[in-house]
Amino acid sequence: MPEPTYIITSVLICSAITWALRAAPFAFLAPIRDSALLPYVNKNMPLGVLTILVVYTLRHTPVALTPHTGAVAAALVTTAALHIWRKNAVLSVLGGTAVHVVILSTLPLS
Repeated sequence: MPEPTYIITSVLICSAITWALRAAPFAFLAPIRDSALLPYVNKNMPLGVLTILVVYTLRHTPVALTPHTGAVAAALVTTAALHIWRKNAVLSVLGGTAVHVVILSTLPLS
């Protein structure tokens, strides 16, 4: 069994590292708060993130018309429609994910 001082030292070091890593983004953000870069990133980041998510999701989807492809297409259309209708990324992603899961859960295993 390790010594109590070793355990306490380990916990304190881990706590300090965790606190520093959580505080670091705020320390780096303060100097650029008034720059022209931040509004640009704020405007364009959601589109970039959603594009990466779409590519990541579709990268293994078969090109042939299969039930899996249909489920992915239905989820993609649902996500796009919800986002156009409500302009809420959380609702869009959750709705598309729910459609995908429901369709794949009802399909027979192949």
